[in-house]
Amino acid sequence: MTNSPARILITGASGCVGQYTASWLLKNSDAELLLWLRDPSKLTAIAADHPRVHLLVGDLRESNRFASELATVNRVIHTATAWGDPERAQQVNVVAVKQMLNLLDPNKLQQVVYFSTASILDRHLQPLPEALAYGTEYIQTKAQCLQELERHPLAERIVAVFPTLVFGGRVDGTSSFPTSYLTEGLAEASKWLWLARFLRADASFHFIHAADIAAICGALATRPHVLNRTPGQGAIRRIVMGQKAISVNEAVATLCRWRGVARTPGIPLWAWLIEGLIRILPIEVNAWDRFSIRQRHFIHDPVTQPEAFGLTSHGPNLEAVLQDSGLPRRGKA
Repeated sequence: MTNSPARILITGASGCVGQYTASWLLKNSDAELLLWLRDPSKLTAIAADHPRVHLLVGDLRESNRFASELATVNRVIHTATAWGDPERAQQVNVVAVKQMLNLLDPNKLQQVVYFSTASILDRHLQPLPEALAYGTEYIQTKAQCLQELERHPLAERIVAVFPTLVFGGRVDGTSSFPTSYLTEGLAEASKWLWLARFLRADASFHFIHAADIAAICGALATRPHVLNRTPGQGAIRRIVMGQKAISVNEAVATLCRWRGVARTPGIPLWAWLIEGLIRILPIEVNAWDRFSIRQRHFIHDPVTQPEAFGLTSHGPNLEAVLQDSGLPRRGKA
């Protein structure tokens, strides 16, 4: 007797990461996909009438509407999130997550891939106290939810994934996949290279392409679940998704080469200079912004790429990401 195909629920299925993930699973598995989304018209990269696709149209806060469907799933990839309005962020990012988990059948459920953000973790993948203390409503609710999920009865079946900066789609909107906010901002950022080329900043970060997030999530969802054995962590397995760290100076230099902008000897952006500019210029800076300015290096160890699962990265470096984004190249190859 053969096993029936897995039933995988993807929340936030019309988003950039959600659609890349659904597409990966349709191409690389025989799983049936339950796509939870609010607006089916935004599903641009996935055929809504695909025989293995079932749409759940509604808000994450209305999980009781889909109680019967949720009770049938084996795996969950929870990408849905909210920001901007503090009350909505609390309801979607914390309350609705636990309500959804309560409707899953523990006898059928094998794994939950829960999306958080790398911003709430320190270099060693431990929760940042500052995330709860100073974070925006998005950061605070993500930190709170992770803290509460560690005590959830299903904690051992949860893999928390922490994306770093996410690229995806194309700047000109010609991709069938939605454009991520970071990719969308490349064109605007290019307009400021005339100024950025004069500046130097002691800061670094990771990034990852949504296609590589999809590959990691797809590998997790189609392979046996692995319990967390990392010392010093809780029951939930933690995976920070990102390519090798890149400095801000490297990133600006790469963009300058790509756009054909000559780089000049630079002026270091010292902490006191940044603080002075904030005081002089009409810039609104909240407590989390100030913490981020002091932190400067948002790097983690370990970080995970598709190669950890025997796969190949779609965007292994910034040049590959820029090529994929469709940002016009004006510099020499």
